[in-house]
Amino acid sequence: MTKKYQIIQSESRVNRKTSVQLLHADVWNGISFVVLLMGLILSQAGNAFAASQEETFIAARDAYRSGKIDRFNEYAQQLDGYVLQPYIAYWQLQSHMAEATPAEIRNFTTRYEDSPLADRLRKDWLVRLGKAQQWNFFLSEFPALLNADKDVTCYAYQARLSLGNKVVLQEAKPIWFDGSDLPTSCSPVFDALMAEGLLTSEDVWIRIRLALEAGNVGVAKAVIQYLPAGQAPDARTLDRIVDNPHQFLEKNTLNYKSRTDRELAMFAIYRIARTQLVQAQTDWEKIREHFSAAEQAYVWGKMAFYAARVHDPVALNWFKQVDNASLNDSQLGWKVRAALRAQNWPEVLESIQAMSVVEQRNAVWRYWKARALSAQGKVVQANAIYAPLSKETHFYGQLANEELGVVVGNPTESYKASEDELKAIKNVPGLRRALVLYQLDLRTDANREWAWAIRNFDDKQLLAAAELARRNEWYDRAINTADKTVQLHDFSLRYLAPHRDVMQVYANQWGLDEAWVYGLIRQESRFVRLAQSSVGASGMMQIMPATAKWIANRLGIKDFRGHLVNELDTNISFGTYYLKYVMDSLDGSPVLATAGYNAGPSRAKRWRDNKAMEGAIYAESIPFNETRDYVKKVMSNAMYYSNRFGQKLITLKQRMGTIPGKSNGSDPEQGEGD
Repeated sequence: MTKKYQIIQSESRVNRKTSVQLLHADVWNGISFVVLLMGLILSQAGNAFAASQEETFIAARDAYRSGKIDRFNEYAQQLDGYVLQPYIAYWQLQSHMAEATPAEIRNFTTRYEDSPLADRLRKDWLVRLGKAQQWNFFLSEFPALLNADKDVTCYAYQARLSLGNKVVLQEAKPIWFDGSDLPTSCSPVFDALMAEGLLTSEDVWIRIRLALEAGNVGVAKAVIQYLPAGQAPDARTLDRIVDNPHQFLEKNTLNYKSRTDRELAMFAIYRIARTQLVQAQTDWEKIREHFSAAEQAYVWGKMAFYAARVHDPVALNWFKQVDNASLNDSQLGWKVRAALRAQNWPEVLESIQAMSVVEQRNAVWRYWKARALSAQGKVVQANAIYAPLSKETHFYGQLANEELGVVVGNPTESYKASEDELKAIKNVPGLRRALVLYQLDLRTDANREWAWAIRNFDDKQLLAAAELARRNEWYDRAINTADKTVQLHDFSLRYLAPHRDVMQVYANQWGLDEAWVYGLIRQESRFVRLAQSSVGASGMMQIMPATAKWIANRLGIKDFRGHLVNELDTNISFGTYYLKYVMDSLDGSPVLATAGYNAGPSRAKRWRDNKAMEGAIYAESIPFNETRDYVKKVMSNAMYYSNRFGQKLITLKQRMGTIPGKSNGSDPEQGEGD
C-alpha cells in the first residue's frame, strides 16, 4: 500500500468517523432540545397550574367570607391536595360549626396540628362548648389548647366549678384584679367568688381603682354592683368627675367619713393631676386631712407619677410624701426617671431596690442600678452587674460593655446555615404554607403560620429559616427569626440592609449617617415596603399621608398622589428628607431626631431639660412607652449597622451624645409630622 493511499484511506476513516459523530451530535442535540422544550412546557404548565390554584384559593376565600357557601364548596373541590388545604378545611368546618361533631373537630386538630389553625379551631370549639355548658367535652379538650385567652380560661374555671371543685376559686381570684373589660365568661366565676365570701369590699374597690386609673369608666360602673348595699356610688357621678373633676369637688358637699365619697374625691384629684398639677395640689391640700395615711399615700403617688411623666421637678418632692413600699413598680420606675434627670443617684438606687424582684431583673433597672452604684464609688459592685449584662446584645448590654471599657462591634463568629439545612427547612409544611400566603399578600395568616412553625426550632433551624425568608425577600420574618437565637447567631440576618443602592443615594444627598437611617427603618417597618400602620403611616419609613403631602410641597413636587409614597424610591427620598429636616430643627441631635421622627419634633423638644442632659437619660425619661423603646432600639441598631458597613467604631454613649438644654437651642419649625 502506497503512502498516498494510506493517507487517503486514513482521511476516509476520519471523515466517516466525523460524519458519525456529527450525526450522533445532531441526534443528541435534537433530543436535548426536545427535553428542554418539554421541560419548559411542563414548567410553564406547572406555574400556570400553581397560579390557577392560587386564584381558585382566593376565590374560595372570598366566597366563604361573603357567605356564598355553595360556591365556596365548588372551589374547595378543586383544591384537594393544595398546600393551603388546611385553610379550606378550616373554613368548611367553620361554615357548619354549630352542627360540627367532636369527631370532626378532633380529626381536624390531629391532621393539621402543625398549623395555628388547629389551636384556633380548638379554641372556637371550646368557647361553643363553654357557652352550651357541655363541660365533659370541654374538660376533655381543654388540656390540648396551647394558647388560652381569658375567655376560655374563665370557661375552664366554670367547668371545674361544675364538678364541685371550689378550690379552683382561689386559683381564679387573681383574674379579678384587672382594670380592663373582661369577657362575660368570667362573670359566673366572680359571682361564685362573691358567694363564697372570697371577694371583699376592699377587693372590689381595688378593681374599681384599677379600672378608673386605666380610663375604663364603663368597667368601673359594672364593678360597682359588687359593692355592699349603701357603698355603691351613682354611676352618673363617675361621668361628672370625668367631665369636670375640679367642678365636682367645688360644687359637691362630700361626707369624708364615707368610703364612697373619699374614693370619688381621690378619683377627682388625680383626674385633675393628669393635666393641671398646680390645681390638683391646691384642691388636694384643702381636703387631704380627711384621708387616712394609706389613702394620702395613694393620692400623692398618683400625683407624683403624673408630675414625673411631664418632667415637673415637683415630682420628687411629691414622691417623698410616700413610702416606697406604697408605690407600685410603674410609679417607682418614674421615680427613678425623675431622679435620673435630677442626677440624684442615691434616690435612683433606693427606688430600684424597692421594686419587686421580677421588675429589678429587667435590663433597664440592672443598668441604672449599676450606674448608681458606680456614681457612689461602689465600682466593684457595679462591675458585678455590668459583666453579665454586657453579654446581652440590646441597648443596655451595649452600654454595659462600654462601662467595662469595651466598644461593641458585631460578633466575628457567625453561623451560616448549610444548603442541606436550608433544603430541610424548605420542606417544613408550615413554612411552605407561610411562604405561599406571603406571596398571596395574606400577611397576617402568613405571619401566624411562620411563628407557629418556628416556635420550637433550635438555633440552627432558626437561622436556616431566617435565610429562607431572606431569599424570598421576606425581610421582617428573616430579622425576627434571626433575633430569636440564643447561642448561635448571624448578625448579617439580624441586621439586613436591603436596597443599599437607593439608600446610599439619599443618605449621601441629605448628609445622613447611613447606619442610623438603617437602624431607624429596621425599627419602623423591618423593611416591609407596603407596611401600613394603624394610624395610616405608609412604606418602609412609615410616612403619614399629611407629612407626605407636606414633603412633596417642600420639594416642589406638583400633582403628588398619596399612593406614590409606597414606591421604594419615593418613600426613601421623602423619609430621609424629613429625617434630615427634623434633625436640623433639633440641634443636629440624632437622639432628638429619632424621638421627633416617631412622636413629632415639638414633643422631642419639650422633653428636654432646662440644662444639658446625657442622651441615655433623655431617652430613658421619654414619657411615651413606644417612643422610649423606639429611640433605644434605633440607636442600638445603628451601632450594629455601623459595624456592618465598616464605619469607624464609636461608642453608643458617643452616639447618644449630650442633649442641649432648652435655653441653648432655637425652637424648631413644626412640621406636618408633629
